[in-house]
This record gives sequence, structure tokens and C-alpha cells, in this order.
Amino acid sequence: MDFEQDTIVAVATPPGRGGIGIVRLSGPAASTIVAPLLRLRRPLAAGRARFAEILEVATGEPLDEAVVTFFAAPRSYTGEDVVEIAAHGSPVLMDYLLRQCAATGARLAEAGEFTQRAFLAGRLDLTQAEAVADLIDSSTLEQARVAARQLGGGLARQIQPAKEALVLLIAGLEAGIDFAEDDIELMAASVVVEQISAIMPSLAALERSFAYGRILREGFRMALVGRPNAGKSSLFNRLLEQDRSIVTAMPGTTRDVVAERMSLGGIPVELMDTAGLRTAHQSGYETAQIDEAEGLGITRSRQAMAEAEVLLLVIDATLPLDSEDEAVLRQAEARTLLVVLNKIDLSSRPTENQLPLEIEPSLRVVHTSALTGDGIDTLRQAISDVLHATAPSENSNLLTNLRQHQAISQTLASLERAKEAARGGLPHEMLLLDLYEALHSLDGLTGATTSDDILHLIFGRFCIGK
Repeated sequence: MDFEQDTIVAVATPPGRGGIGIVRLSGPAASTIVAPLLRLRRPLAAGRARFAEILEVATGEPLDEAVVTFFAAPRSYTGEDVVEIAAHGSPVLMDYLLRQCAATGARLAEAGEFTQRAFLAGRLDLTQAEAVADLIDSSTLEQARVAARQLGGGLARQIQPAKEALVLLIAGLEAGIDFAEDDIELMAASVVVEQISAIMPSLAALERSFAYGRILREGFRMALVGRPNAGKSSLFNRLLEQDRSIVTAMPGTTRDVVAERMSLGGIPVELMDTAGLRTAHQSGYETAQIDEAEGLGITRSRQAMAEAEVLLLVIDATLPLDSEDEAVLRQAEARTLLVVLNKIDLSSRPTENQLPLEIEPSLRVVHTSALTGDGIDTLRQAISDVLHATAPSENSNLLTNLRQHQAISQTLASLERAKEAARGGLPHEMLLLDLYEALHSLDGLTGATTSDDILHLIFGRFCIGK
């Protein structure tokens, strides 16, 4: 697309009716295109908001009142002339403005095209552009904070010292090769290794941040599992603070996986209530046989267990452990597991003695009563501790998507190869191949060497008008 000649238009507010609706134009003809639609009390001026009437072009009659703001290039979001018309949020009026702008030379914007123009104009780097979409999609305040730090260029600033050191190293090696006749000495292998080693720690810390950044951006799946009538559905409702699952005194009420979204410690969590786990002829139930519906529910429960990142094993504190409880406990080594001893209001025995001694020290055990609410706050804190276990130091920047993580991982892999090559005494020309590859990967993180195909994939997930 020829962005220099194109002027685009879109509704920048969500679809539907609202108090305010905004139509945004960006491009060299933005102010010319809107001129026939507006009766201004004072001419448009850069960085100023003007009161205007929106006119019906055919009759010249006013349709609405609006506030019109003009941002002159290059001091605008996209780096181009931008006009924003803030009128009442009637879908009919928004559609009229779009159609009239399109009839006088504007093109309907594609998803993410305003932000893509901001990136191409150098107003944003690619990590900042991705942060715009993350900020729009935020469902928790913590997600918004992380996106705001990236939008402010925090991630790019954290990478910059490593990138500058890498460029200096490359320049030093190149000088030693190109100007050997001018008595510029080749850099010693030990010095090369030392300089590469100094570049890597900050990038390695960023790579580790992805474990937390991913769950903060995408959320966690957490399944409540255990035998029938252990109180899973009651705990599920307590954690959600609403009656989402049906609770009765009859075992096996839950026959399917019930899922609901919630926020814990600023992290979105998909909480799953599952059917009780048991086998045919398991003691303690009036009906020994498992009917077809319960069998399907148990199968789906095991599938939910396999898909969940965290398991909450709910154990009835009034009963000894059974084979299903022990089977889930044995999975503690393979995944994150919290043990919840429920019904402590009914238990006459010390709850500390309800778990095998050889397993208990390695697990976090929380004592609760879903009936009275005792221990629920402690359980929330225990879950939050699990979710934040991989969090880096406060206010540090995070890698929040796979593209960013791959770029840093590829950079580190290239640097490691260059370091091993230097130790092995390979020519500097060979080292430079790996060092340039590392620099290319870092450039790809912020967008300096990103292909058009990747750009379309990134900006295609934006909403229209942003």
C-alpha cells in the first residue's frame, strides 16, 4: 500500500450505541475530506479541539453537534495528519460519516492499520505496537500495567544496552579484519568470550520472564478434582463468589466440567469444577455401579486434569484417603498441585494427620470449610502464590508472547555459538556470522528487520479503528 497517498477512515469506538462515537481519519487529505461534512465555528488548528455541526451534505441541514480534533503530521499517533470527529454514538450517524468520507476520497481502514502506520512512521516499535493490542484486550489491572510499561518502551529500553554492546563487539571484530594493514590488532579470543558473556545475562533474565509473562497475558487453567461429595462445587462457588455450580447433599451431582473465568492476583484464571472421581464398587456410596452419564463426566474430569496447569485436590477431612486421592497425589511431581482439606468444620480429627507423612512436606496444604467460609482467604492466597511463583523482580519488563520469546531465545543461542567458536579458535569471520544472526534476532524483536508477512499477522489481530 502507498501510505503516503492513502487517507484511511474508521470508527474508533466499539460497535453499538453509546454516548460518544468517534470517527478517525489518517492521511494527507484528512482535513480536506471532512471539510464538507462540518460547519466549524473556528478553523481547524493543530492540537486544538473545535466545536462543529455535522451537516447532511445533500441539504446542508445539521444532523448533530461534535467536537473535532486535528493533529498535524508528524505530531500525531500515526505520524500523519489525523482528524477525529467525536459525535453522539448513534450507529446510523457513524455509518453516515464513514460513507461520506469514503465518497470523498478516504479508504476504509483495515484492522490495526492506524497502529501499523504509527509503527512504519517510527512512532512505535513493534513491542509497543503489540502492547497496544494487549492493553485493549486487558481483563485485569495487572495485565494493563504490564501492557502500559511495554507501550512506554520499557522492553525496548531494557534490550538497548545489550544491543549496543553487541554492535560495539561486531564493530571491533570488523575493524580488526578490514584494517589489519593499519596495525589494528585482532581482538583476543578471551576478550571476545568475556564481552559476549557480559551481554547474555540481561537477555537470559528476559527469556526467563516469559514463564510469568505468558500466564499473565493468557491466564491459567485450574481444575478442582477429588472424590464425589468432597465439596468441590461448594469451593468452586466460594472462589467465584457466586452460585455457579449446583450443590446438593447427594454425591455425584456434578456430571460435567463447569468452567468460569475469574481473576486472582491480577492474573486471569479459568476455574474448572469437575465430576467426582471414583471407580465402580468404590466404598462409601449407595450406588456401586457408575451409570453412563457419570462415566462420561469422570472421563471429562480426567481430560480437564490433563489440560490444567494447576490442580486443586479437594479431600474430605472427615474421611481417610482413598485410591483416587492417592492417585492424584502421586501426580504432584509432574505438575503444580495444591491440597485442600475441606469440611474441617465437621472433622473431629486433627487435619494435619490426614496426609501421608512422606508426601505432605512437599505440598502446600490448605484447610477449609466451604460451608462456613473458613480458610477461603488462605486458599486464595495460596493459589495467588502459585501463580506468582515465576514472577520476576518488581517493575521489571516481561516477554508476553511467543514471538518475543523466540527472538530472545534465538539471540541467546547465536551468542552461545559465537562464544563456543571463539573458545575453539575459529576465525573472526566465522564468529561474525553468529553475532550478526544474534543482532538480526534482536532487531526482529523491535521490528527493524521484521518481514511484511509477520507484520500483517501481528496487526491483523487488532480491532478496526486502532
